[in-house]
Amino acid sequence: MSKSTPRIEAIHRALQVLRLMASQGSVSVTEAAKHLDVNPSTSSRILATIEADGFAVRGEKQRFFPGASALHFGQTLITPPLHERLRPHLERLFSLVHETVHVATLVGTTVHHNDCIVATDRALILASRLGKRLPAHLASSGKAMLADLAPAVVNTRYAPTDQGAIPQAVAFNLRDLHEELEKARKQGFAVNVESTEQGLVALAVSLGHIGGEHMALSVALPLARYSSASRREISDALLTVQHEARAAFSSDEIAQHTDMV
Repeated sequence: MSKSTPRIEAIHRALQVLRLMASQGSVSVTEAAKHLDVNPSTSSRILATIEADGFAVRGEKQRFFPGASALHFGQTLITPPLHERLRPHLERLFSLVHETVHVATLVGTTVHHNDCIVATDRALILASRLGKRLPAHLASSGKAMLADLAPAVVNTRYAPTDQGAIPQAVAFNLRDLHEELEKARKQGFAVNVESTEQGLVALAVSLGHIGGEHMALSVALPLARYSSASRREISDALLTVQHEARAAFSSDEIAQHTDMV
């Protein structure tokens, strides 16, 4: 029994740090040490272990924010995956626009596509992006979710790493991104015109943070079908379903966090 006690204590401390990270969006070595009442070297080892297991990603100034493995942390077996709970809203959106629709999650500076309904009854058919990952600053859903974040947080996510490269080793103008995000905040939705794929246009709205995940809904269509009228129709549908989806979750499950790193 005595041999297993240190292991149990380590797991308990790791769980405490994960809960702290989830509650405030990110955590530093000093904050973790204070929360656990241990010295910084101990909290640093705990955070390094969590990072190695994929539950945390190290950002600027040694802050750690939730990694991909943390997305489902604490989820009970009786609770369906979040994208399954959003499926009725995805179907509702599809019924309004009759174009390809996706549910996406923001992880760091990358968009992960979790669910999709492809419009197969149109002259031009778009392929599903289910399971694909795209740079958040290019995808409409990524821009919609980045617009939820405070500008300083966006800067932190795209800050150079210790190796001197920004996430995903992409070169882009951060000022231009902030202008796009501000436009998305004002109009309530984001747009991608051939940024991720030639001939493709996508519009998206953020659902905010639901159950610890940052989620968005998007509509994709060929550039040939994109017009001022279709833009208005699709954006109206997105905003309608956004409101309906948010209303379907309890206040304990959904919230906006502009300070999440």
